[in-house]
Amino acid sequence: MTYEEYLDEVTTLIFEKFGVSEAAAIKLVMAAQNKEFFVRHDDDKNLRNVDQAHKDAKAIFDAAQSKKPAVKSRPK
Repeated sequence: MTYEEYLDEVTTLIFEKFGVSEAAAIKLVMAAQNKEFFVRHDDDKNLRNVDQAHKDAKAIFDAAQSKKPAVKSRPK
């Protein structure tokens, strides 16, 4: 698949597997792209496959989750 198709696949997987909105999934993929997460995928077309897309979608989602502040419970 092309680089653009690969990014679309990763975005779709984040949306479908992790229950985030399409807009949020797009933002996550764009942020990963800005951090050069996909440079290897651009250089090596063998990395642009469905299995790798699943791995990358999880890695991107997990990284975004780990950056969210913990939700504090309200005192009783």
